[in-house]
Amino acid sequence: MTDDAQDRRYDVVVLGGGSGKNIAAELARAGRSVALVESRLVGGECPYFACMPSKTLLHSARRNETWEHAVARRDEVTRHLDDAATAAQMAEAGVTIVRGHGRVVRPGAVEVDGTEYGYTDLVVATGSEPVRPPVEGIDDVPTWTSDEALTRPDLPRRLVVLGGGAVGCELSQIYAAFGSQVTLVEPAERLLAAEAPFVGDVLADALRRMGTDLRLGVAATSAERTETGLRLRLSDGNHIDADRILIAAGRRPRVADLGLETTGVRFDPEKGIAVDTTCRAVLTEETGTDGTTVWAAGDVTGIAPYTHAANYQSGVVVSNVLGKRREADYRAIPRAVYTTPSVYAVGVSPLAASGLELVAAGYDLSGTARAAVEDDDRGRVELYADRARGVLVGAAAVGLYAEEWMSEITLAIRAETPLSILTDVVHAFPTYGEAIEPVLRELAEQL
Repeated sequence: MTDDAQDRRYDVVVLGGGSGKNIAAELARAGRSVALVESRLVGGECPYFACMPSKTLLHSARRNETWEHAVARRDEVTRHLDDAATAAQMAEAGVTIVRGHGRVVRPGAVEVDGTEYGYTDLVVATGSEPVRPPVEGIDDVPTWTSDEALTRPDLPRRLVVLGGGAVGCELSQIYAAFGSQVTLVEPAERLLAAEAPFVGDVLADALRRMGTDLRLGVAATSAERTETGLRLRLSDGNHIDADRILIAAGRRPRVADLGLETTGVRFDPEKGIAVDTTCRAVLTEETGTDGTTVWAAGDVTGIAPYTHAANYQSGVVVSNVLGKRREADYRAIPRAVYTTPSVYAVGVSPLAASGLELVAAGYDLSGTARAAVEDDDRGRVELYADRARGVLVGAAAVGLYAEEWMSEITLAIRAETPLSILTDVVHAFPTYGEAIEPVLRELAEQL
């Protein structure tokens, strides 16, 4: 091995600077030599193209700011897509940043732009990428993914949003609030189709009140340019004329062209890298690793596509790389949508409770004093318990600030707190959190 090659040998190489940034920094602070490979911006999608710009724009919409002011504030929060400060923090922590696309060429070696970097532990944290739906002609008309929608200064006059999941709902509300004529197309019969039915119904009503045209239960079939923009044809025979299509039809783990096949790691283009409870990648066979270990965290695992889940997995990876065994528990990973009203779900959805006998109870937020204070009685909370064990296993809520006042339920599910304790918890008055009390009492009576 040459001196140059020896200099490029690291204890850990991390592919991807989103959740991988946290992993790299923590391992470097613990004394490991670490190289972080990133082809875009250090920090990943969340601070520049996803969580931070979208929540900033939603906040500006609630404050009735102008589009120009909202964009200026968004760009300030995202540091004008400049990762220099974050990169400097990584360097200060002792991390070597390698700019470019990393690909494993054999167990123990990653190549970036023709240069090899050796490792003992490899961490794959490459995130996910938008999925383009199979719509005829969609490549020939003006489209955005969430990346462009959350970084451009444009405000389309007529916008079609494809997808009624969290991203589609948030972006629909953003653009409708600032004056775009928004049409949301979702093949399922309701928004947020994987969650409790009431969640999508309440959110649909909120979006309609803001002027969003919802086309539920129909799919886009073809798109074509017109003299005034584009025309999108739907499966029900109708069409929509617009200036731009915003694609929010889901994401898939970013596993292509990483050289994972050389590592023996089990992965799927749609489901991502298979990992065990320690976030160690599952191997298709136990040979050919040459004493190296592959770990994965974040969206690339396909387990829970949220920044907070990626951060949680990052901590699990760090502990295990350092030899301190830690196992991930995904029973209580929150699923939040930051619209107004906001959505919060955690644990088991009543639509996916296979093998459990659920007991459910709910309460409308209109019954709280806080609803009168806020002059907003939209929303509801439902809790779901496992009859056999007598503990909470799931919850869903839609209402103002739901992402804040539902956190205690996340803890209750994770800790399997007995209902006898939960029903004795006192909530401050007046808060939406008071709505949880009658639901818990009703559940306790049913069990």
